[in-house]
Amino acid sequence: MKKLSFILALMMAALCIFSAVPAMADEKTVITYWTNDRHDMEYLNKMIEKFNAENTDNIEIQMTVITDEYENQILLAYQGGTAPDIVGQSVNLKNFTDYGMLVSLSDYIAADEEYQKVNEPYTHAFEGLNAIGDDIYWVSIGMRSGVRIEYNKALLEKSGYTAIPATLDEYIEMAKTMTAAGNGEYYGIGFTSSSPFERQLEMMAQVSGIYYYDYVNGKFDFSGYKPILEKGRELVAAAYPDQQGVDNMRALFQTGNFALWGNASQEAGVFTQQLPITEFEWGVAPVPSLTGEIKGALQTTLSKGFLMMSSCENKDAAWKVIKFFQSEEFIKGYLENGYCLPITSYMDQRIDKTKIGRLADFSLLEYESVYPAVPTINLIGDDYRTTLWNAIMGYVEIDAAIEDLNTRYNQAYDEDILSGSVKRLVIADFDPLHPAAGTATYLDK
Repeated sequence: MKKLSFILALMMAALCIFSAVPAMADEKTVITYWTNDRHDMEYLNKMIEKFNAENTDNIEIQMTVITDEYENQILLAYQGGTAPDIVGQSVNLKNFTDYGMLVSLSDYIAADEEYQKVNEPYTHAFEGLNAIGDDIYWVSIGMRSGVRIEYNKALLEKSGYTAIPATLDEYIEMAKTMTAAGNGEYYGIGFTSSSPFERQLEMMAQVSGIYYYDYVNGKFDFSGYKPILEKGRELVAAAYPDQQGVDNMRALFQTGNFALWGNASQEAGVFTQQLPITEFEWGVAPVPSLTGEIKGALQTTLSKGFLMMSSCENKDAAWKVIKFFQSEEFIKGYLENGYCLPITSYMDQRIDKTKIGRLADFSLLEYESVYPAVPTINLIGDDYRTTLWNAIMGYVEIDAAIEDLNTRYNQAYDEDILSGSVKRLVIADFDPLHPAAGTATYLDK
């Protein structure tokens, strides 16, 4: 009996010794983070290494870059119980929240004044993109500009131009003039084979007050694009004759094969680092509108945000990681490395703009804004950008393309509403110059 008591005492002592060691001194709380961003990996790796070495909460960030089928990979991992704790913002917010896959950050944000000061979350909550109603699911650390016109100053000057005109007709005339002057050696404009409508003409439509979703009446309407498509045909007639992938077309612009190119603020890094332009001066200008008047906002894109998955077992630790990614120190370095433009007035005043180089030429215009997310529908057939570009190329008549889109998009929308997979988005007080300012309502019919 004494022997048994002695053994039990030893066992109890061993248990006490084991429990006194706090889950081993070097055991970390691991927070997993998945992203599909690759352009900023050097900075992310450096900052994550710093956090892992210096944070006092014994947290370790493990980052994974997903290059293919990003959203599907997250969905599969969630269903299989292996989802990461934090994901990057490139997911369909409505789908993820409808399935209960995300944690609203609103309570964390409300309790953190420093986070509010640096990130201005209540000013930059956009319906359907990073917030639904009063719930904020992620906050952007910056912005990517809307499309600009990048231009070869030397080729413009050869044809007597010094600036990009404000009207689309004048822009077309300039492109035609330069193509004629080039006589096959260079052209007025170039279009990529990768979403060519989006990179110039769609944004010219936006600033002309034309958009594919009628927020006031809650339906799709492509009717306003007709004049844009007609003028697009004229532009294509003056364009470099081969539409290639984005990188190939960038290289052709860099070597002076055409004078006008359209893309957003990522081109600042492309033409100073990836494909540095050294043989001529290049400028950056706003896209023209139909009449020269700005009647609608130019769409800009939220850049870099972090969402917490509902399956995360250490939510407070995950919030500390999100706070680190959105700290003043992290964002300052991110912006000064030229990865995106500042979204908050606070950070705009704290970065050294001499470090961002040509990105300064893409600073947000007064009429740039974020549009409320258009409902995602189960569309059959080509999407609107492909269909409208086919009309510009003459593969289909313009009126027929518009009628086809109005029919297919609204039929799919109505069917999805009836099935309950989506709700009708209505913003009765929608203002095309201030698209983020209205009040969203979701209807069941």
